[in-house]
Formats: sequence, structure tokens, C-alpha cells
Amino acid sequence: MAPDDSLTLSSPLSTPERKPKSALQRWRMAGLLLPVAFLALMEALVRLHVVPEHLVPAPSTIAEALWQLGGDRLGRHIGASSLRVLAGFLLGTAAGIAFGATMGLSRRLDALFDPSFQALRSIPSLAWVPVLLLWMGIDEAPKITLIAIGAFFPVHLAVVAGIRDVDRKLVELGEVNRLSQTELFMRILLPASLPQIFTGLRTGLSLAWMFMVAAELIAATRGLGYLLSDGRETGRPDLVFGAILLLALLGKLSDTVLKFAENRVLSWRDTRVSNEC
Repeated sequence: MAPDDSLTLSSPLSTPERKPKSALQRWRMAGLLLPVAFLALMEALVRLHVVPEHLVPAPSTIAEALWQLGGDRLGRHIGASSLRVLAGFLLGTAAGIAFGATMGLSRRLDALFDPSFQALRSIPSLAWVPVLLLWMGIDEAPKITLIAIGAFFPVHLAVVAGIRDVDRKLVELGEVNRLSQTELFMRILLPASLPQIFTGLRTGLSLAWMFMVAAELIAATRGLGYLLSDGRETGRPDLVFGAILLLALLGKLSDTVLKFAENRVLSWRDTRVSNEC
């Protein structure tokens, strides 16, 4: 075999060729256009009377209904729901990280609290509503508490699992270097468990939006959950679907912000996905 010919052969262990960045960008653009195409399809199906308009309004009808609400009124609904989600998510996340870290570091505390937490995690969101209204009234406190409950459990489970799944060799390395418990947590356990923690944060954020709707459906005069309830009671499917679309949009935007933070914080990772263009 000629020396030049050997250069043309690829080894089975050679690094696979990366996909062109432009190709991935086209896929991302297609992902953004997919919901738009779906809305355009629904518009056509409704206008052609293939889909009954009293069941599924046309997207243009939904947009018109939201426009008629007015910017100020619609902005108050969006602002009220967003602030509730933000406050409840921060509260639930703080508690989830605190309890998760404590239980992840202590087998005894995990054995003590885990059965109770797993039982509480199985309670549906609507089951909490009458209890919180009885304890806290009908102001903002029960709504934010309910949202915090929704965000707490995914974050708590992710922190516990993340700490438990840290490679034992890393822990032994810290012990060899005589790190204190605080240094071991801050320099080894926490960074190694951050990928799972961020997964829990994103799951907790989505549940925070869901629990927010449950809270506003019962006791609220503002918010997207209230808009859903008002549309149902007044026979306005355009308002119902408008609120749903706004919830989907806000949920996506908030998850995008959290995903951006994840990519920045975990930029040190050398994983298969991070190496792909």
C-alpha cells in the first residue's frame, strides 16, 4: 500500500466529523417555525369548516380576542401570573436545595424525611388549594405557597440524586486532600451534581406554571388562570385558548432563560452534546 493511500483510510476510533453549524441552525429554525406552521394549519382547517370553530377557534380569532382585552388589562394578567411564578419558584427552589443538600449529605436525615416527602409529593395540586385557603385566606400567600410546593419536590429530588450520584473517586480525592465538609460540598459535590440540579430546576419551573394555574383557577381576580376560568364561565373558547397559548409562550421563554443560565454555568462540561455544533 502506498503511503499516500494510508492517509485516506479512517480508523474506527477516529473522532467523528462534526456536523456543520449551519445545518444545526437550520434545524433550530425549523423548530421555531413548527408552531407557526401548526397555527397556520389550524387557521386553514377552521376557515374551511373542517374543525368546528366553537370547539377550536381560529388563531386569528384568538389573537383578536386578546387584542380586544387591551394592552393594559392583558399586561396585568401576564404580570400577576409571572410575579407569582417567580416568587413561588424562588421560594420552592431555595427550600428544595436546602433540604436536598441536607438529605443528600446525611443518610440518617434522608431515612427520616424521605417517606414523608414522598407521601406529600403524591398529593395533587388541587388538593392543596382548600387547605391553603383555609390557613392563609385568599390573598397572595396561598397562591405563592402552592407554586412553591410545585417547584420544591423536583428540585429536592434532583439535588439528592445529584449528590448521591457523584463519583466516589472524586469524594475520596477530596478526603485525601483533607477538605472540610463545607469545602468538599462546595468544590466537589455541588459542581458535580449541577447538571442534575439544573434538570430539576427546569422541571420545577414547568410545574410552577402548572401549579400557578391551579391556584388562580380557584381564588384570583387577575392572572392567566383567572382568564382561563373567566373564558370557561362566559363561554369564550377564544379566551381559553388565548390564555393557554400565553402560558405556553411564557413557559418557553422562562425555560429558555434557565437553559441559557445552565449553558453558561456548565460551560466547563466536555460531553457529547456540548461537543456537537
